[in-house]
Amino acid sequence: MSITDFTIIRRSLTSRLFSTVTTALTVAIAVGMLLVLLAMMDAGRQAFRRGSGDMHLLVSKEPSALVSVLNGIFYAGAPAAPISHAELQRIQSDPRVAMAIPNQQGDSYAGLPVMATETAFFTDFAPTPGEPWQFAEGRVFDKPFEVVLGAKAAEMAGLRLGETIALTHGRAGAEAHVHNEFQYTIVGILEPTGSTHDRTVFTDLVGAWTVHAHDRRLRDNPDAPVTTPDEITDADRLVTGVYIRAAARRGSNASAALAPLAYQLRQQGFMVAEPTKEIDKLFRIVGNINVILVAMAVVVMVSSAVSIMVALYNSMEQRKRQIAVLRVLGASRGRVFGLVLTESAMLGLLGAIGGVLLAILGGFAVAEALRTILGIVVTPIYPPEWILLVIVSAVALAAVAGIVPAMVAYRTSVAKSLRPAV
Repeated sequence: MSITDFTIIRRSLTSRLFSTVTTALTVAIAVGMLLVLLAMMDAGRQAFRRGSGDMHLLVSKEPSALVSVLNGIFYAGAPAAPISHAELQRIQSDPRVAMAIPNQQGDSYAGLPVMATETAFFTDFAPTPGEPWQFAEGRVFDKPFEVVLGAKAAEMAGLRLGETIALTHGRAGAEAHVHNEFQYTIVGILEPTGSTHDRTVFTDLVGAWTVHAHDRRLRDNPDAPVTTPDEITDADRLVTGVYIRAAARRGSNASAALAPLAYQLRQQGFMVAEPTKEIDKLFRIVGNINVILVAMAVVVMVSSAVSIMVALYNSMEQRKRQIAVLRVLGASRGRVFGLVLTESAMLGLLGAIGGVLLAILGGFAVAEALRTILGIVVTPIYPPEWILLVIVSAVALAAVAGIVPAMVAYRTSVAKSLRPAV
Protein backbone atom coordinates (compact mmCIF):
# COMPACT_ATOMS: atom_id res chain seq x y z
CA MET A 1 0.00 0.00 0.00
CA SER A 2 1.47 3.34 -1.04
CA ILE A 3 1.90 6.11 1.51
CA THR A 4 0.38 9.43 0.47
CA ASP A 5 1.96 12.82 1.05
CA PHE A 6 -0.82 13.66 3.51
CA THR A 7 -0.01 10.55 5.57
CA ILE A 8 3.67 11.49 5.66
CA ILE A 9 2.84 15.03 6.83
CA ARG A 10 0.33 13.80 9.42
CA ARG A 11 2.80 11.33 10.89
CA SER A 12 5.50 13.99 10.96
CA LEU A 13 3.24 16.38 12.88
CA THR A 14 1.99 13.77 15.35
CA SER A 15 5.47 12.35 16.00
CA ARG A 16 6.46 15.79 17.36
CA LEU A 17 3.13 16.44 19.06
CA PHE A 18 4.37 18.83 21.76
CA SER A 19 6.25 20.96 19.24
CA THR A 20 3.27 20.89 16.86
CA VAL A 21 0.78 21.97 19.55
CA THR A 22 2.93 24.78 20.99
CA THR A 23 3.79 26.14 17.54
CA ALA A 24 0.16 26.04 16.36
CA LEU A 25 -0.91 27.66 19.66
CA THR A 26 1.45 30.57 19.02
CA VAL A 27 -0.19 31.12 15.65
CA ALA A 28 -3.66 30.76 17.20
CA ILE A 29 -2.96 33.44 19.82
CA ALA A 30 -1.74 35.87 17.16
CA VAL A 31 -4.72 35.21 14.88
CA GLY A 32 -7.14 35.43 17.82
CA MET A 33 -5.71 38.76 18.99
CA LEU A 34 -5.92 40.23 15.51
CA LEU A 35 -9.50 39.12 14.90
CA VAL A 36 -10.74 40.30 18.31
CA LEU A 37 -9.20 43.74 17.79
CA LEU A 38 -10.68 44.05 14.30
CA ALA A 39 -14.08 42.82 15.50
CA MET A 40 -14.28 45.15 18.50
CA MET A 41 -13.25 48.34 16.69
CA ASP A 42 -16.52 49.00 14.83
CA ALA A 43 -18.66 47.20 17.41
CA GLY A 44 -17.40 49.55 20.13
CA ARG A 45 -18.28 52.62 18.08
CA GLN A 46 -21.83 51.39 17.54
CA ALA A 47 -22.22 50.54 21.23
CA PHE A 48 -21.18 54.01 22.36
CA ARG A 49 -23.60 55.61 19.92
CA ARG A 50 -26.49 53.91 21.71
CA GLY A 51 -26.33 56.16 24.74
CA SER A 52 -26.57 59.41 22.77
CA GLY A 53 -29.88 58.27 21.33
CA ASP A 54 -31.93 60.65 19.21
CA MET A 55 -30.71 63.97 20.62
CA HIS A 56 -29.01 66.45 18.29
CA LEU A 57 -27.13 68.53 20.86
CA LEU A 58 -25.90 68.30 24.42
CA VAL A 59 -25.68 71.73 26.06
CA SER A 60 -23.59 72.25 29.19
CA LYS A 61 -20.99 74.50 30.80
CA GLU A 62 -18.18 71.95 30.43
CA PRO A 63 -14.69 73.05 29.26
CA SER A 64 -14.88 71.02 26.04
CA ALA A 65 -17.44 69.25 23.88
CA LEU A 66 -15.80 65.84 24.35
CA VAL A 67 -15.77 66.21 28.14
CA SER A 68 -19.42 67.27 27.96
CA VAL A 69 -20.35 64.04 26.16
CA LEU A 70 -18.21 61.83 28.40
CA ASN A 71 -19.77 63.31 31.54
CA GLY A 72 -23.27 64.05 30.31
CA ILE A 73 -23.95 60.76 28.50
CA PHE A 74 -21.38 58.25 29.72
CA TYR A 75 -21.17 59.42 33.36
CA ALA A 76 -17.37 59.59 33.33
CA GLY A 77 -17.32 62.29 36.01
CA ALA A 78 -19.31 65.00 37.73
CA PRO A 79 -20.02 68.02 35.48
CA ALA A 80 -17.96 71.08 36.39
CA ALA A 81 -20.45 73.97 36.25
CA PRO A 82 -24.24 74.41 36.34
CA ILE A 83 -26.75 76.05 34.01
CA SER A 84 -29.06 78.51 35.77
CA HIS A 85 -32.85 78.28 35.73
CA ALA A 86 -33.12 81.47 33.64
CA GLU A 87 -30.71 80.05 31.05
CA LEU A 88 -32.66 76.79 30.92
CA GLN A 89 -35.93 78.64 30.36
CA ARG A 90 -34.34 80.62 27.54
CA ILE A 91 -33.24 77.40 25.84
CA GLN A 92 -36.62 75.71 26.28
CA SER A 93 -38.54 78.70 24.93
CA ASP A 94 -36.59 78.83 21.65
CA PRO A 95 -39.05 77.92 18.85
CA ARG A 96 -36.32 75.99 17.03
CA VAL A 97 -36.09 73.52 19.92
CA ALA A 98 -38.43 70.53 19.71
CA MET A 99 -37.03 68.77 22.79
CA ALA A 100 -35.02 70.23 25.68
CA ILE A 101 -34.65 67.79 28.56
CA PRO A 102 -32.68 69.16 31.52
CA ASN A 103 -30.69 66.93 33.82
CA GLN A 104 -28.52 67.31 36.87
CA GLN A 105 -25.62 64.97 37.61
CA GLY A 106 -23.03 64.71 40.34
CA ASP A 107 -24.77 62.59 42.98
CA SER A 108 -24.50 58.83 43.36
CA TYR A 109 -25.80 55.71 45.05
CA ALA A 110 -23.46 52.84 46.01
CA GLY A 111 -21.00 54.04 43.39
CA LEU A 112 -23.66 54.27 40.66
CA PRO A 113 -24.25 57.64 38.96
CA VAL A 114 -27.50 59.48 39.62
CA MET A 115 -29.25 61.57 36.97
CA ALA A 116 -32.02 63.91 38.10
CA THR A 117 -34.27 64.76 35.19
CA GLU A 118 -37.88 65.15 34.03
CA THR A 119 -40.39 62.51 32.94
CA ALA A 120 -39.82 63.74 29.36
CA PHE A 121 -36.49 61.89 29.52
CA PHE A 122 -38.47 58.64 29.30
CA THR A 123 -41.26 59.80 26.99
CA ASP A 124 -39.48 62.06 24.49
CA PHE A 125 -35.88 60.76 24.44
CA ALA A 126 -34.86 57.32 23.18
CA PRO A 127 -31.43 55.96 24.23
CA THR A 128 -31.19 54.27 20.84
CA PRO A 129 -32.94 55.89 17.85
CA GLY A 130 -36.21 54.08 17.21
CA GLU A 131 -35.97 52.08 20.45
CA PRO A 132 -37.82 53.89 23.27
CA TRP A 133 -37.46 53.05 26.94
CA GLN A 134 -39.22 49.93 28.16
CA PHE A 135 -40.03 49.17 31.80
CA ALA A 136 -39.32 45.70 33.16
CA GLU A 137 -41.25 46.63 36.29
CA GLY A 138 -43.14 49.61 37.63
CA ARG A 139 -43.45 53.07 36.11
CA VAL A 140 -41.74 56.39 35.62
CA PHE A 141 -41.46 58.69 38.66
CA ASP A 142 -44.21 61.30 38.89
CA LYS A 143 -43.24 63.17 42.07
CA PRO A 144 -40.13 64.08 44.06
CA PHE A 145 -38.18 61.39 45.92
CA GLU A 146 -39.07 58.57 43.56
CA VAL A 147 -36.42 56.77 41.53
CA VAL A 148 -36.23 54.63 38.42
CA LEU A 149 -33.32 52.21 38.12
CA GLY A 150 -31.46 51.22 35.00
CA ALA A 151 -31.40 47.45 34.48
CA LYS A 152 -27.73 47.10 35.43
CA ALA A 153 -28.07 49.48 38.38
CA ALA A 154 -30.85 47.32 39.86
CA GLU A 155 -28.77 44.19 39.36
CA MET A 156 -25.54 45.65 40.78
CA ALA A 157 -27.21 47.21 43.82
CA GLY A 158 -29.54 44.26 44.43
CA LEU A 159 -32.56 46.55 44.66
CA ARG A 160 -36.21 45.76 44.06
CA LEU A 161 -39.39 47.66 43.37
CA GLY A 162 -40.82 49.37 46.45
CA GLU A 163 -37.57 49.53 48.43
CA THR A 164 -36.28 52.85 49.75
CA ILE A 165 -32.77 54.24 49.43
CA ALA A 166 -30.84 57.35 50.45
CA LEU A 167 -28.71 59.01 47.78
CA THR A 168 -25.16 60.24 48.28
CA HIS A 169 -24.66 63.95 47.68
CA GLY A 170 -21.64 63.96 45.38
CA ARG A 171 -19.61 61.10 43.94
CA ALA A 172 -17.69 58.71 46.17
CA GLY A 173 -14.96 60.55 48.06
CA ALA A 174 -14.06 62.43 51.19
CA GLU A 175 -16.60 65.22 50.58
CA ALA A 176 -19.49 62.90 49.72
CA HIS A 177 -22.18 62.36 52.33
CA VAL A 178 -25.42 60.39 52.47
CA HIS A 179 -28.68 62.32 52.87
CA ASN A 180 -30.52 59.91 55.15
CA GLU A 181 -33.17 62.56 55.83
CA PHE A 182 -34.41 62.14 52.24
CA GLN A 183 -35.66 58.63 51.47
CA TYR A 184 -36.29 57.72 47.83
CA THR A 185 -38.75 55.02 46.79
CA ILE A 186 -37.98 52.75 43.84
CA VAL A 187 -40.99 52.92 41.51
CA GLY A 188 -39.56 51.53 38.28
CA ILE A 189 -36.86 49.29 36.80
CA LEU A 190 -35.98 49.65 33.13
CA GLU A 191 -35.33 46.97 30.54
CA PRO A 192 -31.68 46.80 29.35
CA THR A 193 -30.78 49.22 26.55
CA GLY A 194 -27.15 48.23 26.01
CA SER A 195 -26.02 51.75 26.93
CA THR A 196 -24.36 53.35 29.95
CA HIS A 197 -27.81 54.49 31.08
CA ASP A 198 -28.36 50.91 32.25
CA ARG A 199 -26.13 51.48 35.30
CA THR A 200 -27.76 54.78 36.28
CA VAL A 201 -30.24 55.79 38.97
CA PHE A 202 -32.83 58.28 37.68
CA THR A 203 -34.80 60.62 39.87
CA ASP A 204 -36.94 63.74 39.67
CA LEU A 205 -35.26 67.14 39.36
CA VAL A 206 -37.40 68.74 42.06
CA GLY A 207 -36.20 66.20 44.60
CA ALA A 208 -32.56 66.83 43.67
CA TRP A 209 -33.06 70.59 43.94
CA THR A 210 -34.63 70.09 47.36
CA VAL A 211 -31.65 68.07 48.62
CA HIS A 212 -29.19 70.69 47.42
CA ALA A 213 -31.32 73.50 48.87
CA HIS A 214 -31.22 71.68 52.19
CA ASP A 215 -27.42 71.59 51.99
CA ARG A 216 -27.41 75.35 51.43
CA ARG A 217 -29.69 75.95 54.40
CA LEU A 218 -27.56 73.71 56.64
CA ARG A 219 -24.49 75.77 55.82
CA ASP A 220 -26.34 78.87 57.05
CA ASN A 221 -28.03 77.14 59.97
CA PRO A 222 -26.89 73.68 61.14
CA ASP A 223 -30.18 73.26 63.02
CA ALA A 224 -32.39 74.02 60.01
CA PRO A 225 -35.40 71.68 59.59
CA VAL A 226 -35.65 69.35 56.60
CA THR A 227 -36.26 71.34 53.43
CA THR A 228 -39.42 70.73 51.41
CA PRO A 229 -39.94 71.16 47.64
CA ASP A 230 -42.03 74.27 48.34
CA GLU A 231 -39.00 76.00 49.83
CA ILE A 232 -36.67 75.81 46.85
CA THR A 233 -35.86 79.00 44.95
CA ASP A 234 -34.79 79.70 41.37
CA ALA A 235 -31.20 79.82 42.65
CA ASP A 236 -31.58 76.14 43.61
CA ARG A 237 -33.00 75.12 40.23
CA LEU A 238 -29.67 74.33 38.62
CA VAL A 239 -28.99 71.74 35.94
CA THR A 240 -25.73 70.44 34.49
CA GLY A 241 -26.88 69.56 30.98
CA VAL A 242 -29.71 69.76 28.48
CA TYR A 243 -30.51 67.09 25.87
CA ILE A 244 -31.74 68.96 22.78
CA ARG A 245 -33.42 67.90 19.57
CA ALA A 246 -34.00 70.62 17.02
CA ALA A 247 -37.32 71.02 15.26
CA ALA A 248 -37.47 69.10 11.97
CA ARG A 249 -40.00 68.16 9.33
CA ARG A 250 -42.26 65.24 10.16
CA GLY A 251 -40.51 61.94 9.45
CA SER A 252 -37.08 63.55 9.15
CA ASN A 253 -34.24 63.53 11.68
CA ALA A 254 -32.32 66.28 9.89
CA SER A 255 -33.03 69.86 10.88
CA ALA A 256 -32.18 73.05 9.02
CA ALA A 257 -32.38 74.88 12.36
CA LEU A 258 -29.61 72.81 13.96
CA ALA A 259 -26.57 74.77 12.78
CA PRO A 260 -27.91 78.28 13.57
CA LEU A 261 -29.28 77.04 16.92
CA ALA A 262 -25.92 75.56 17.90
CA TYR A 263 -24.12 78.73 16.82
CA GLN A 264 -26.41 80.97 18.87
CA LEU A 265 -26.07 78.78 21.98
CA ARG A 266 -22.29 78.95 21.70
CA GLN A 267 -22.49 82.71 21.41
CA GLN A 268 -24.45 82.74 24.66
CA GLY A 269 -21.60 81.02 26.48
CA PHE A 270 -22.76 77.41 26.44
CA MET A 271 -20.67 74.42 25.48
CA VAL A 272 -22.59 72.81 22.64
CA ALA A 273 -21.66 69.25 21.71
CA GLU A 274 -22.96 67.10 18.87
CA PRO A 275 -22.71 63.64 20.46
CA THR A 276 -22.27 61.63 17.26
CA LYS A 277 -19.40 63.86 16.13
CA GLU A 278 -17.73 63.75 19.54
CA ILE A 279 -18.00 59.95 19.67
CA ASP A 280 -16.41 59.78 16.21
CA LYS A 281 -13.67 62.10 17.47
CA LEU A 282 -13.14 59.87 20.51
CA PHE A 283 -12.80 56.80 18.31
CA ARG A 284 -10.34 58.59 16.05
CA ILE A 285 -8.20 59.10 19.15
CA VAL A 286 -8.73 55.51 20.26
CA GLY A 287 -8.23 54.41 16.65
CA ASN A 288 -4.57 55.42 16.84
CA ILE A 289 -4.18 53.08 19.79
CA ASN A 290 -6.04 50.36 17.89
CA VAL A 291 -3.59 50.69 15.01
CA ILE A 292 -0.73 50.13 17.44
CA LEU A 293 -2.47 47.10 18.96
CA VAL A 294 -3.21 45.63 15.52
CA ALA A 295 0.43 46.20 14.56
CA MET A 296 1.49 44.37 17.72
CA ALA A 297 -0.80 41.47 16.80
CA VAL A 298 0.75 41.35 13.33
CA VAL A 299 4.22 41.29 14.91
CA VAL A 300 3.12 38.38 17.10
CA MET A 301 1.86 36.60 13.97
CA VAL A 302 5.19 37.15 12.22
CA SER A 303 7.03 35.88 15.30
CA SER A 304 4.81 32.79 15.25
CA ALA A 305 5.91 32.21 11.67
CA VAL A 306 9.52 32.45 12.85
CA SER A 307 8.76 29.87 15.54
CA ILE A 308 7.45 27.54 12.83
CA MET A 309 10.67 28.00 10.89
CA VAL A 310 12.81 27.32 13.98
CA ALA A 311 10.77 24.25 14.98
CA LEU A 312 10.99 22.69 11.53
CA TYR A 313 14.63 23.67 11.06
CA ASN A 314 15.60 22.05 14.35
CA SER A 315 13.71 18.89 13.41
CA MET A 316 15.62 18.50 10.16
CA GLU A 317 18.65 17.01 11.93
CA GLN A 318 16.51 14.23 13.42
CA ARG A 319 14.65 13.69 10.14
CA LYS A 320 17.61 13.38 7.78
CA ARG A 321 17.37 9.59 7.79
CA GLN A 322 13.62 9.73 7.13
CA ILE A 323 14.20 12.12 4.22
CA ALA A 324 16.95 9.90 2.83
CA VAL A 325 14.65 6.86 2.96
CA LEU A 326 11.99 8.79 1.06
CA ARG A 327 14.57 9.69 -1.56
CA VAL A 328 15.63 6.03 -1.89
CA LEU A 329 11.97 5.05 -2.31
CA GLY A 330 11.72 7.38 -5.27
CA ALA A 331 10.77 10.76 -3.85
CA SER A 332 12.42 13.57 -5.78
CA ARG A 333 14.12 16.56 -4.17
CA GLY A 334 11.20 18.70 -5.30
CA ARG A 335 8.70 16.40 -3.62
CA VAL A 336 10.67 16.46 -0.37
CA PHE A 337 10.83 20.27 -0.57
CA GLY A 338 7.07 20.40 -1.12
CA LEU A 339 6.37 18.06 1.80
CA VAL A 340 8.22 20.28 4.28
CA LEU A 341 6.65 23.42 2.82
CA THR A 342 3.17 21.86 3.06
CA GLU A 343 3.86 20.75 6.63
CA SER A 344 4.75 24.32 7.53
CA ALA A 345 1.57 25.62 5.86
CA MET A 346 -0.46 22.99 7.72
CA LEU A 347 0.91 24.29 11.03
CA GLY A 348 -0.22 27.76 9.99
CA LEU A 349 -3.67 26.47 9.01
CA LEU A 350 -4.15 24.57 12.27
CA GLY A 351 -3.09 27.66 14.22
CA ALA A 352 -5.38 29.92 12.16
CA ILE A 353 -8.41 27.69 12.75
CA GLY A 354 -7.59 27.61 16.45
CA GLY A 355 -7.22 31.40 16.34
CA VAL A 356 -10.71 31.84 14.91
CA LEU A 357 -12.12 29.76 17.77
CA LEU A 358 -10.08 31.78 20.29
CA ALA A 359 -11.33 35.02 18.71
CA ILE A 360 -14.96 33.96 19.07
CA LEU A 361 -14.43 32.99 22.72
CA GLY A 362 -12.28 36.07 23.39
CA GLY A 363 -14.78 38.42 21.78
CA PHE A 364 -17.55 36.91 23.88
CA ALA A 365 -15.44 37.33 27.04
CA VAL A 366 -14.63 40.98 26.27
CA ALA A 367 -18.27 41.74 25.42
CA GLU A 368 -19.44 40.07 28.64
CA ALA A 369 -16.88 42.02 30.68
CA LEU A 370 -18.07 45.31 29.17
CA ARG A 371 -21.68 44.36 29.81
CA THR A 372 -20.96 43.33 33.41
CA ILE A 373 -18.71 46.25 34.37
CA LEU A 374 -20.11 49.13 32.31
CA GLY A 375 -23.51 47.88 31.22
CA ILE A 376 -22.51 48.45 27.58
CA VAL A 377 -23.65 45.85 25.06
CA VAL A 378 -20.97 45.28 22.44
CA THR A 379 -21.56 42.65 19.77
CA PRO A 380 -18.28 41.57 18.12
CA ILE A 381 -18.56 41.53 14.34
CA TYR A 382 -16.54 38.97 12.36
CA PRO A 383 -17.05 39.60 8.63
CA PRO A 384 -16.25 36.39 6.68
CA GLU A 385 -13.87 38.30 4.41
CA TRP A 386 -11.77 39.36 7.43
CA ILE A 387 -11.61 35.80 8.73
CA LEU A 388 -10.64 34.47 5.31
CA LEU A 389 -7.98 37.16 4.86
CA VAL A 390 -6.42 36.48 8.26
CA ILE A 391 -6.42 32.70 7.69
CA VAL A 392 -4.85 33.06 4.24
CA SER A 393 -2.26 35.47 5.66
CA ALA A 394 -1.38 33.06 8.47
CA VAL A 395 -1.01 30.14 6.06
CA ALA A 396 1.05 32.24 3.64
CA LEU A 397 3.38 33.41 6.43
CA ALA A 398 3.77 29.84 7.64
CA ALA A 399 4.57 28.67 4.11
CA VAL A 400 7.20 31.40 3.72
CA ALA A 401 8.64 30.38 7.10
CA GLY A 402 8.93 26.81 5.82
CA ILE A 403 11.21 27.73 2.92
CA VAL A 404 14.44 27.57 4.97
CA PRO A 405 13.81 24.10 6.50
CA ALA A 406 12.50 22.93 3.12
CA MET A 407 15.80 23.99 1.55
CA VAL A 408 17.66 22.00 4.22
CA ALA A 409 15.55 18.96 3.37
CA TYR A 410 16.13 19.58 -0.35
CA ARG A 411 19.91 19.54 0.14
CA THR A 412 19.98 16.48 2.41
CA SER A 413 22.59 13.96 1.19
CA VAL A 414 21.15 10.46 0.86
CA ALA A 415 24.54 8.74 1.17
CA LYS A 416 25.62 10.64 4.30
CA SER A 417 22.25 10.28 5.98
CA LEU A 418 22.06 6.50 5.47
CA ARG A 419 25.69 5.88 6.42
CA PRO A 420 25.84 3.74 9.60
CA ALA A 421 26.98 5.59 12.70
CA VAL A 422 30.52 4.66 13.68
